[in-house]
Amino acid sequence: MSVSVVVPVKNEEGNVRELHREIAVAMRSSGRQFEIIFVDDGSTDGTYAQLRACAAADPRCRVLKLRRNYGQTVAMKAGIDAAGGDVIVTLDGDRQNDPADIPEMLNRLDDGFDVVLGVREVRQDALLHRRLPSVIANRLFSMVSGVRCSDLGCALKAIRADFLTDIELYGEMHRYLGVLLQHAGARCTEVRTNHRPRVSGRTKYGLDRTMRVLLDLLVVKYRLQWFNSPMRLFGSFALASLVLSFAAAFCTIFMKLRGVDMTGNPLLLLTVMAAFASLQLFSLGILSEVCARVYFHASRRSGYAVAEQLNAADDDSGDMILRRAG
Repeated sequence: MSVSVVVPVKNEEGNVRELHREIAVAMRSSGRQFEIIFVDDGSTDGTYAQLRACAAADPRCRVLKLRRNYGQTVAMKAGIDAAGGDVIVTLDGDRQNDPADIPEMLNRLDDGFDVVLGVREVRQDALLHRRLPSVIANRLFSMVSGVRCSDLGCALKAIRADFLTDIELYGEMHRYLGVLLQHAGARCTEVRTNHRPRVSGRTKYGLDRTMRVLLDLLVVKYRLQWFNSPMRLFGSFALASLVLSFAAAFCTIFMKLRGVDMTGNPLLLLTVMAAFASLQLFSLGILSEVCARVYFHASRRSGYAVAEQLNAADDDSGDMILRRAG
């Protein structure tokens, strides 16, 4: 089993050389073939020069330099696309993830799991702008998605490469990678990992990034529950609005027949607004259905994944395993 270790970095001049050494030591101790892929996500310091030195000294170290800063998720996706290993291991470039945990995660893959997620045992981060938002995000995600995830923010993961083929990463989606893979049918487990304090450079995390993560949570919820059939979501709200419109209309007519003065009564306005809202939501549902079908057709995706196939037809010989009766 060959392993590709993917590390997106930005302005980590003081960390990448030592991180490269630690990863190489950990991977050599695992006894597996490996490569290390650093992705320079638009660094403005001497990070790329340090990475060039690493690549010159170690042929197993590959470096991708992006033309500008695209964000951690896109940088990680670039590294995954360039990887050639059977297993992809991802981790942050700030040396807070401990590469010494990688062999244990690979051993768990040998036990039959498809994805191993790291869980930081003792967080070495500031309480207010790192640990507290992380706890809130983890709890909120579990409530919204129904999927228990102990540590969304831990970048240390080991994943069988074939499960990443159809996973789309954008925004801050790398945080939800474990959940998206579970939804794709991967067998996941968690491993307690060591978390170290940052010794060089500045953190790129803050409250603004936490807000982006929470917004992406809504996207993940939509993708997991309604992406294949968006009419179920928009149609439900459209039906509720229609029922509200009919109820308001009935009350308006009933009160008018009873001789009630309707001047300034909001029920008539509510009837019209709810009816229009129902029509708009229904139209939006139809458009979303059309977009979903176009997406699956254009990307040649079927909406399902086959785990195994027995007695499959041989396309080269043209022989059919099953034939029509008669």
